[in-house]
This record gives sequence, structure tokens and C-alpha cells, in this order.
Amino acid sequence: MGRLTTHVLDTAAGIPGQGMSIALHKIVNNQRETLKRLVTNHDGRCDAPLLEGDALVPGVYELEFGAGDYFRAQGVTLPDPAFLDVVTLRFGIADAAAHYHVPLLVSPWSYSTYRGS
Repeated sequence: MGRLTTHVLDTAAGIPGQGMSIALHKIVNNQRETLKRLVTNHDGRCDAPLLEGDALVPGVYELEFGAGDYFRAQGVTLPDPAFLDVVTLRFGIADAAAHYHVPLLVSPWSYSTYRGS
């Protein structure tokens, strides 16, 4: 059964990104359809897969991470406007039977992602 998961690592502090808001969107005809909004747990993860089973279909998706709000809540002084505020990752799902893990490694000044396992 396929599934989509994510997690957040705060690379500036070396800790999981607890309490970061995430929005999941599906892109249909160049329009964003919001599927889910959630907040990461103590381990920087979501308590359940973002999508799984029949809900995971091939297509283009976006994850939006509220990085600016997260860092402000951590007491980090950010410039106005913040260099990174909302981090948007657009990615494709080709195989609905596969596991797609899309983590975010983030600091106030940079981010990276990869397809994890």
C-alpha cells in the first residue's frame, strides 16, 4: 500500500522541527486543491501518513512548511521579511503503490529535501 510521509529537521538547532505547520496540496489543472493541514509532533513528524491507500494517487503535489512561524516561535530573530518564510516543495507521485517520504531539513537561511525511505 502506498503512502506519503514527511518530517522536519531544524538543522540550525540540531533538533526535530516540532510544531511546524504543514499544508498538503494537490495540483490539478495548475490549481492548488488543499487536502490537509497539520502540525508536526515532538519528533518533527506527522502522527499518520499524509496520504495512504486509495487516497494516494499519481499526480503533482505540494507541501508548504511554515518555516518562518516555526523559527519565530523558537525565539529566532528573523529579518523582516524573513529570508525563508513558507517553504514550498512541489513533487510528483508516479507510483501510487510506493512509499514517498519527503523530509525538510531547514534553517532560517537554507533548506534541502530528498526522496527518503
